[in-house]
Amino acid sequence: MPMNLIHRRLCSSDKWASMVAQVLPPWLAQFDLGDDVLEIGPGFGATTRVLLDAVPRLTVLEIDPASAGLLRSEFGSRATVVEGSGADMPFDAGCFSAVVCFTMLHHVPTADLQDSIFAEAFRVLRPDGVYCGTDSQLSFRFRLLHLGDTMNVVDASTLPSRLSAAGFGEVEVKHRPKERLEFSAVKRSS
Repeated sequence: MPMNLIHRRLCSSDKWASMVAQVLPPWLAQFDLGDDVLEIGPGFGATTRVLLDAVPRLTVLEIDPASAGLLRSEFGSRATVVEGSGADMPFDAGCFSAVVCFTMLHHVPTADLQDSIFAEAFRVLRPDGVYCGTDSQLSFRFRLLHLGDTMNVVDASTLPSRLSAAGFGEVEVKHRPKERLEFSAVKRSS
C-alpha cells in the first residue's frame, strides 16, 4: 500500500529499528511461536531483524515488489522472502507454527481485506498455532503521519469477533487508546 515520503523515512530509519529492537523481543517472549513462523507485511524489515533472532525458521510475505526486493537482498540467506498478498497467501494450509504481523493492518484499505488476512492466517496455521501482532491506533500525530497514505485503523472493539469469525479461539486483545492494540489468537486443534 502506498506510503508518503515522511512515513517511508520513519519506517526505514535507524531510530525506528532501534525502538522495535527494544520493544518487540519482550512482547514476543510471551508466545510460543514454534519452529516455522510467517510474518505478514514486514515493510522495511525492522521486525524481521528481531524475528530472525527469535525463531528457527522465518518466511516473510510482502505485497510491495520493491520492499520484497530489499528484504530479499538483506535477509535472503536467513529468511524466505515471498512477494504476495496476505489476503490471498501462496502457501499450503497448515504449514506454519505461528503467523505474526506488526503495524501493518492499518495499511490494508478495507475491513473485508483485513478479514481475508485473518482467514488466511487461520488457514495457513497448524493446529494449536498462534496468530499475534500489534497495530497502531488513531491519534492526531498518527493521522498526520498518514496524510496521503492508506489508513484503515483496526477497531479494537470489533477485533475479537472478527478473529473469532475467522475461526480463531482464545482471542485476546489489549487496547491502549490513541497508541496501539495488541492481539493474539489460537487455531484450535479440533
